[in-house]
Formats: sequence, structure tokens, C-alpha cells
Amino acid sequence: MVAAKGKDNVTEACSVTRYQSLCVHSLSQFSNTAGRSPSKWARAGVSVSIGEVKNVKAYLAELKKHGHMKGRNKIALSDCAESFSYALDELHRSLGVLRRLSKTTFSTQMGDLNTWISAALTDEETCLEGFEGENEKHVKVLQNRVQNVSYITSNALALVNKLATTGLGSINDP
Repeated sequence: MVAAKGKDNVTEACSVTRYQSLCVHSLSQFSNTAGRSPSKWARAGVSVSIGEVKNVKAYLAELKKHGHMKGRNKIALSDCAESFSYALDELHRSLGVLRRLSKTTFSTQMGDLNTWISAALTDEETCLEGFEGENEKHVKVLQNRVQNVSYITSNALALVNKLATTGLGSINDP
């Protein structure tokens, strides 16, 4: 019974996202702890996004280290790695704000979160621009991984926007 209720929680939380099945898959582990709390779902979404960005950053570092890419792709890979560093910074900043939400500054915090997570999404998409039109195997794998992380970040943004429209509710100021 508890597992079914938890599945309902994640399905309900993910109903506001563009990539719902990916959302349910990537956030189901938080079903029982997040319950029906928009702030906990927003935190979970950003946390998962941070983990995925770190994984892609590590993958980019491996590609760079082993010299799999040459010429234009090598330059694009460096640009991509830099973009992912920015995305990670913006997501970490966002998680910090989500951990200390305040009724008095809630609307400013929500504006900041929207800006930073949108910027992280743009950084991820910017990474792909350098590889447009390329069909090399390593490039295709990289494109798929980056696209997947951008979907997860998009879902995190949707969960933050849901929190913004729902309001803080029962969260108390310290």
C-alpha cells in the first residue's frame, strides 16, 4: 500500500513536467520522503539534475583525456565542458536557495531559481551547438547524454515553477 501511495506521489509531482516518464523514473526514489511537498520535489529535481550534470562532466573529461575527438570537435568538447561547469554552479546555487526558503523573500527566491535553472538549461543546450551536423560515434553518445540531462533539468525547472505557483504553504521562517 505504501509503495502504491509513493508511486502516486511521484506521478502527481511529475504531472507538471514535459518529460513525465523520465521524471517518474529519475525521481521515484524520493516518493516517500517528498510526499506531496512541492518544495521537496523541487529540491529532489535539482539534486538529480546536479548528479546527472556531474556524470556528464566526468564523461566529457574522459573523452578529453583519451583524445577521442579531433579538430573542430575537440574545440567543441572544451566549450561543452566549460558550459557544464557553469550549469553545475547554477544548479548548486539553486539547491542552496531551495534549502533555505523564506516566506519573506519567497518571490525573489523563486525568480532567482527560475533564472539560474533556465541558465543551466541554456548552458546544456549550448554544449550541443558545437557538435551540430556531426555523426561520429563519440559525438552521438555525447549528444544523447547531454540531451537526457537537459530533459532532467527541464523537469527540475517545471518542479520549481510548480513550487512558485503553489507557494510555501506550511514552511516556517527560522
